[in-house]
Amino acid sequence: MTGRRGGPRAAPGLALLLLLLLLPPLPGPVGAVEPISLGLALAGAAASALTGFISYPRLYCYFRECCLQRHDPRAAAALQENLDRKLFGQHLVSKVIVKAVKGFLNNENAKKPLALSLHGWTGTGKNFVSKIIAESIYKNGLKSKYVHQFVATLHFPHAQDINTYKDQLQSWIRGNVSICPRSIFIFDEMDKMHAGLIDSIKPFLDYYELLDGVSYRKAIFIFLSNAGAEKITELALDFWRNGRTREDIELTDIQNSLSVSVFNNKNSGFWHSTLIDKNLIDYFVPFLPLEYKHVKMCVRVEIQSRGYTVDEDILTRIADEMTYFPREERIYSDKGCKTVDAKLDYYYDF
Repeated sequence: MTGRRGGPRAAPGLALLLLLLLLPPLPGPVGAVEPISLGLALAGAAASALTGFISYPRLYCYFRECCLQRHDPRAAAALQENLDRKLFGQHLVSKVIVKAVKGFLNNENAKKPLALSLHGWTGTGKNFVSKIIAESIYKNGLKSKYVHQFVATLHFPHAQDINTYKDQLQSWIRGNVSICPRSIFIFDEMDKMHAGLIDSIKPFLDYYELLDGVSYRKAIFIFLSNAGAEKITELALDFWRNGRTREDIELTDIQNSLSVSVFNNKNSGFWHSTLIDKNLIDYFVPFLPLEYKHVKMCVRVEIQSRGYTVDEDILTRIADEMTYFPREERIYSDKGCKTVDAKLDYYYDF
C-alpha cells in the first residue's frame, strides 16, 4: 500500500522497530523473556520489515524514475485536471485526448500502440498538450528518460540522408521500447519532415503482437503538425458565420476531412503516408484557432505563473497588440498564444 504521495507506508513501522533496538534496557526484571531472546526477536522482526521495505516494488521507483508497468489511475486524473486548468478554447482536444489516453492506459490488452496526430496553427497548444500528456504519465515529463522527442528540422535536416534516418529511427524506437514498453515518442514539425520518412515506423504502429521479440503495444506515438490548419480554420469560420459557437463543433465534423487534407498535402511528412492509408493513426485531433478571449486567458495565466499581480490594463494591451484574422473581422489570433511570453518580458521588469 502507498501513502498519499506514493511513498511506502512501511517506513514508520520500520523506524519504530529500529528505535526499540537502540533504546537502553528497561530497569527491573524483564520477566519470562530472556534479554538475548528478546533481542533476537526484535532483530528478526526488524530484519523482516527491512527486507520487505527494500523489496517493495515502489521503493526503488520512489527514488529513481521507473518505466510505467501498469496503469496508475492518477495519470488520467492529472491529465484531465491540467487540461481543464491550463488549456483554453480547445474543447475537442480536451475531450479526445482524455478519452484516448485514459482508455489506452486502462486497456491491458491493447492491440496496437496509441497514435495521436495533433493539427493546428502555431500557438494553439499542440506542444503544450504533448507536454501535459508526458507529465501525466511520467513526473519528469519531457525530461523523462522514457519520453523521446524528435524535431524534423533538427534530427532529420537533410533529404539526401533519408535512408540513414530511417535506419536510425527504427533503431532508436526498437531500443527504447525494449528498455521500456510504455515509452512515449513525440514527433514535432511533421509538416517539415521529408515525405516517406515516417513510414519507416509503420511496423511499430501496426497490429503485431511481437516484432523480433519486442512488443510495441504499450507505446504512445504523438505527431505534431501545422498541416490541416487551413481546413480547421475554414470549418471554424463557417460555424462563426452561421451563428454557431465553436463549442458546437464535433470531432465528426472535421476528422475525416482533416485526415484527407493531411494525406494529400505535399508539404506534410504524412503525404501519401501508409500510416494514414492503413488507418494506423487512432485520432486526428484538431486545434481550433484561438479567439481574443482565449489570448487574454493565456496572458492572465502566464502573469500569475510568474508570481505577479494581474494588471488588467497591461493584460488588455498585450491581447490588443496581437494580430488577428480575417483582417476585417479580427476573430482569430494568427499566432495563438505563442508570443505572449515575450510580450510579458517587455511590459514587466523581471
